[in-house]
Amino acid sequence: MTRPLLLMYCQHSVGLGHLSRSLVLAESLRRRFHVVLLNGGRLPAGTVIPTGVEVVNLPPLGHDDGYALVSHDPAVSVEQAKAKRVELILAQLARRPEVVMIELYPFGRKKFAFELQPLLHSCRTVRGPRPYVVCSVRDILVRKRRDQDRHDDRASAVCNEFFDAVLVHADPSFATLDESFTPRRPLRVPVHYTGFVAPPPVVGASTLQRRRQVLVSAGGGMVGEPLLRAALHAAPAWNARHGLATRLVTGPFLPEDAWERLVAEAADVPDVEVVRRVPDLVAAIQASTISVSQCGYNTTMDLLRARVPAVVVPYDEGKEDEQTRRAERLEHLGLVGVVMSATLGGGALVDAVSERINQRMPATRLSLDGATRTLRLLDQRLWEAA
Repeated sequence: MTRPLLLMYCQHSVGLGHLSRSLVLAESLRRRFHVVLLNGGRLPAGTVIPTGVEVVNLPPLGHDDGYALVSHDPAVSVEQAKAKRVELILAQLARRPEVVMIELYPFGRKKFAFELQPLLHSCRTVRGPRPYVVCSVRDILVRKRRDQDRHDDRASAVCNEFFDAVLVHADPSFATLDESFTPRRPLRVPVHYTGFVAPPPVVGASTLQRRRQVLVSAGGGMVGEPLLRAALHAAPAWNARHGLATRLVTGPFLPEDAWERLVAEAADVPDVEVVRRVPDLVAAIQASTISVSQCGYNTTMDLLRARVPAVVVPYDEGKEDEQTRRAERLEHLGLVGVVMSATLGGGALVDAVSERINQRMPATRLSLDGATRTLRLLDQRLWEAA
């Protein structure tokens, strides 16, 4: 029997979190749908695509330090990429999907309205049955925009006009949408909390060989150099105090010059290993003594699955405040220690590791089955529409 078609749009610009979460969702959704993933960012080598999920790679775009659009294909200009992306997206819509899932927009990704507004208009004007259009959004939204009120009002208006539902991938006991989204024009579309979208538990976790090491990870790596360098400088102290080696997982997007500097400096520090990626980050964390990382959504999910002692350093440059607010909530629950980026140059990172090293992460009642709950919600919608 032919499965209903689900068109999933994902744009990652700085890190890999949005793509990672979309792939976990796709792994669940493929049990009921034929999933077509529109991937708008760079696809790192070694990315595992769930069996049966179809990926359409759009000409890759991202942001520079000033949040301007940049093309990640040197042979294609931004304008050329934009035109081709619109063409590819609308071609996939012509396949008549039953569900269209758009990640983050209109709560973010305003610079990608050039392709998402045509997609949304086409969903509403298509002849015959219209697709069920949902927004897929994380737990906490950025709240440091200069035009925050106008941004929220605009997002609410777009949701009310074009979307059928909003899926918030969070446990409402941890974060609710109205805590970081306060429009003067209230949302009229239903908001569903799915629980967090976490990777599955590690198979054979009880038999993992634990290493006496600090596992330091920097997400996609594009903005991870300060954390990685601070960890490299802290490594001798971790080794002297606790007998811990250090493993730095830089992420695939750490700039090449930063990678070369890090590898060269690490060569002179005993018991330090530097790698771009590991096959299974959750398993690597779980097999370590303690984790040091940023505090993006997906890294947080990895930590909650691994349940080892953890220290987080939230990324807080520019208008970014999402990770700081997430880290504060995790610290309040006793799940992690927090070091702010402004204190990385001192001994705060060393002291935080020493403080947390013997504090195994406590069990949490936070719901981590968001991928399954998302499938149930969309499956229920299909039955109601049949």
